[in-house]
Amino acid sequence: MLQKVVRSTIIDAPIERVWAVLRDFNSHDQWHAVVEASRIEAGRRSDEVGCVRSFTLKDGNRIREQLLTLSDTEHRSTYCIVEATVPLLRYVATVTLKPVTDGNRTFWHWESSFATPPGRERELREMVARDVYEAGFENLRRHLAGGTRSAALAPAASGVPIATREVRVQRYGGAEQLEPAAGEARAPGPGEVRIRQRAIGVNFIDVYLRRGWIPAMLPLPGVPGMEAAGSVIDVGPGVAGLLPGDRVACLWHQPGAYTSVRTVPADTLVRLPAAVEDVTAAALLLKGVTADYLLRDLGRIGPGTRLLVHAAAGGVGLLLCAWASRLGATVLGTVSSEEKARVARAHGCAHPIVTREARFAEVVQRLAGGADVIVDGIGDAAREENLAALAPRGHWISLGQASGPLAPIDPDALLAKSASFSRPVVFHYVATAAELQERAARVWAALADGSLALPPIERFTLDAAAQAHARLESRGSVGPLVLLAG
Repeated sequence: MLQKVVRSTIIDAPIERVWAVLRDFNSHDQWHAVVEASRIEAGRRSDEVGCVRSFTLKDGNRIREQLLTLSDTEHRSTYCIVEATVPLLRYVATVTLKPVTDGNRTFWHWESSFATPPGRERELREMVARDVYEAGFENLRRHLAGGTRSAALAPAASGVPIATREVRVQRYGGAEQLEPAAGEARAPGPGEVRIRQRAIGVNFIDVYLRRGWIPAMLPLPGVPGMEAAGSVIDVGPGVAGLLPGDRVACLWHQPGAYTSVRTVPADTLVRLPAAVEDVTAAALLLKGVTADYLLRDLGRIGPGTRLLVHAAAGGVGLLLCAWASRLGATVLGTVSSEEKARVARAHGCAHPIVTREARFAEVVQRLAGGADVIVDGIGDAAREENLAALAPRGHWISLGQASGPLAPIDPDALLAKSASFSRPVVFHYVATAAELQERAARVWAALADGSLALPPIERFTLDAAAQAHARLESRGSVGPLVLLAG
């Protein structure tokens, strides 16, 4: 006969925070006191349906469990025991969360059914209820309050630095100058947070820094990288709203993201929705925020706007094409191959223009009568063509300089079309924590409602950062590139 155990409780934390912990099928060794160590088998993601976690208990028992279902909309997961030294037979459990209406709290319902050997029904039923469920409730409360039993958080209590794996630029130059090295992440001070980074975004600004184009921004030896995603290890004095275990993404104007552990100001972090994976966050945060201010603040994109996007199949380009198309714009884009043209078209670029020589103005004028807005990451090689492609009163936004630094623009060159020119920096548009939170929230919302289609993401290990840079500079990549740190 099947036994059934049902337990429920109220957790004094928002449902998003509780779910961010519980949806990670491999997080229980960080918060549940009975678990000694746990790993996901076969290198699968810990939120991937079908993955198997293999863990040992403090009493020496070993268990393998498989994730059967996971719903971010219903905040529910189901799992079963595949193999165990504990005699729980045909064990299936379900975790369900619901928001509590009279406060920012969470109702947690945990139930399971299983068979037992004859004569051990009561023993094992009480063991599951008391040692697994009821203890788990209390353990998670302590974890969310910062009193976790996780060994990974122990250094925070003593202020001891944590060893890291990082990638440094020893000398300015080519991709081969990126070298893996050992480092340390100091304990957080007032207003700071130490995070364990699992995914790191690769952007063209990282290439500029490696080449030495902005030496004041990356003195040597230096660690590049402007964005990453992972989870909070510990927080310094005065930090509110972030707790150990919270999933976060970081966007900061100071480089240093190419590392496995990093200490950063709390106001450079945004908490991640449960549905946004670490790799997605690292791939989209900086680029998505960039797309937001380009379309919303500078371009003022709306129905009928004629938008020209250079590198339309790149990390920012695909987001611009998709979002602008949803806003009603007519999107034209330059790409370097027919394959990239197909990808750009699938993401909302109505008129991909295949060119490797930055020749596009004639086609833009013929297809659309000129561009109201140009987003240019090419730089000097596209200078004259951009001026020729603009429509009267058009706005040229110089976002990057892949072909080399852009020479100064003579104001008289803009007179013929009453054109305007801008050279924005993303960090001026997220200068406060509130601005960063607001723009990031719009990116996640656009991803959820389909305004942003998730682009293809190329993954490299952290130690392979040089390969990622070479790939980005080759113009062969499609979509964003991400480094995996753990």
